[in-house]
Amino acid sequence: MFKRICKITFITHGATVHTLEGIINDTLKYPKLNEFGEEEIKKVCEYLEQRGVSYDKIYTSPNACCTQSAQLIAKLFKQKAIQIDLTQRNHGVWHGMSYQELFKNLGKSMLAQTPENGEALADFNKRVSKMIDKLILENKGHRIIVVTTPEVVQSALAKTLKLTPTNQHKILVKTGSLTQIS
Repeated sequence: MFKRICKITFITHGATVHTLEGIINDTLKYPKLNEFGEEEIKKVCEYLEQRGVSYDKIYTSPNACCTQSAQLIAKLFKQKAIQIDLTQRNHGVWHGMSYQELFKNLGKSMLAQTPENGEALADFNKRVSKMIDKLILENKGHRIIVVTTPEVVQSALAKTLKLTPTNQHKILVKTGSLTQIS
């Protein structure tokens, strides 16, 4: 019989002005959730409350939209969110551009490129994988929540499903969504 090591529920932050417009943002302190994003996280909290499952720890990426989302979730469970070094990919000179603009200018080759002053997708995936492995080791037999960005969830799923880095963009992860990995 399969024995679970750790159950991780990834929750993506609620929507921001940048996520609604598809703007790449590497800034940790901005933007915060917009009204729609707050509503998304309220619905996530309602869902979690209806499930009646308890979680041992709640972790959050340091981005403002993640910590704001995590605080709302942590309040539900009467816990404090623990900030971890799980930032999204450093997009270098692509910061502030829209994904639509990048695909228009660079085409699909953009997926395999490393932006100037940025992080290669393979390096980002290794960094995410290392942090997830650390969380699993520290939380054997527990249920945890990790509030993070859609890009981090894509990376974790790509590792779990053994997808190539150029295929992980095909995984649609929306803001205010839950993804569970055992």
